[in-house]
Amino acid sequence: MLKSKKHVLLLAILTAFLCNPAFAKDKPAAVVNGVSVPQSRVDLRVKIATSQGQPDTQELRDAIREDMIKLELLVQAAKKMSLNKDPDVTEQVKLAEYSILAGAYAADYAKKHPISESQLKQEYDRLKGSLGNNEYEARHILVATEAEAKDVISQIAKGGDFEKIAKEKSKDVGSAERGGSLGWAVPANFVPPFAEALTNLKKGEYTNNPVQTQFGWHVIKLEDVRNLKMPSYDEMKPQMQQRLQQQQIQAMVEDLRSKAKIK
Repeated sequence: MLKSKKHVLLLAILTAFLCNPAFAKDKPAAVVNGVSVPQSRVDLRVKIATSQGQPDTQELRDAIREDMIKLELLVQAAKKMSLNKDPDVTEQVKLAEYSILAGAYAADYAKKHPISESQLKQEYDRLKGSLGNNEYEARHILVATEAEAKDVISQIAKGGDFEKIAKEKSKDVGSAERGGSLGWAVPANFVPPFAEALTNLKKGEYTNNPVQTQFGWHVIKLEDVRNLKMPSYDEMKPQMQQRLQQQQIQAMVEDLRSKAKIK
């Protein structure tokens, strides 16, 4: 009878221990050839996946566990071949460690220096001012020399079809197949000489003189103009926040560099 009570008590203690959350956390997700795959490693992969929008399901956890088992098998096979001692491999491991640490520092910095609502509104107003009030539907023909551009202008002046000439002669392959069409865009999307020439045209006009940019010589035609419908603040907020955070981190890196002793 006493033995039976001891057995029941031991069973109760073991049950309580096994059900303890701390024990469950320490329990390996799998054991591969005697090597434990920590549950924490699987949990981290699950956390990353769910942060990217994947639902936390048993199927996801099973798939990640299977991936970790395969990874462990490959690592064990690599170690058997002493690849972990190969100089190139060890350097890649070190680079991966540096990348992870740098990323963690940047993420921590962004968390501790959030972009304020005031900064976002200032950025929105700045963008709104830089984009202007109109957007333009343009075509262009890009050639290598001024002489070629003048010849194109001469052909158009004699009744040549702009779209046909663009398809035949333009070096801008992307727009050439569309008859030189650049679609609708704001002037800020173009390099300054191009933007200035475009905004000085009237609907249906083309440039009587070639326009030079770093890409070559352009003949530009303005198809149409319309009022710019600026996206709302709420629509642009995520992109602005991301861009401002990137700029902030770049500034932080430059500050670290300016204070470092580099030879």
